[in-house]
Amino acid sequence: MRAVVQRVKQASVSVDNEVVGAIGPGLVVLLGVKRDDGEAEAKWLAHKVANLRIFADERAKMNLSALDIGGAALVVSQFTLYGNVRKGFRPSFTDAAPPEVAEPLVDFFVQRLREEGLHVETGVFQAMMLVEIHNDGPVTIVLEK
Repeated sequence: MRAVVQRVKQASVSVDNEVVGAIGPGLVVLLGVKRDDGEAEAKWLAHKVANLRIFADERAKMNLSALDIGGAALVVSQFTLYGNVRKGFRPSFTDAAPPEVAEPLVDFFVQRLREEGLHVETGVFQAMMLVEIHNDGPVTIVLEK
């Protein structure tokens, strides 16, 4: 399981010109599910994301988590995180989990983030989405389990 995590001032995701999820300060999590991932990977990753200390404390040091600041998370499923371009120029997505495997794991990940204490908004699985991200810093972290 792979996550690209961005610290944001605000973010939203739209489908067919309708906003389906939006947050203020917090994290955007672009989430890719690999073919052999399971609940153990999703649980580990959700705990890591919720407690990731990438927000500034009173001394301007990255020492606070989204939980500490009362932030939220916007989770967007993104199978293209497992695009392989080692050969040629067109990505191969054979490492990405098929939708029937990925969707329940994305849902499980979202539920685990909520259990950690974060307010979570989401995109729509398998939809063509427009994601608006106001990256703060910018701060972008790649996590993988």
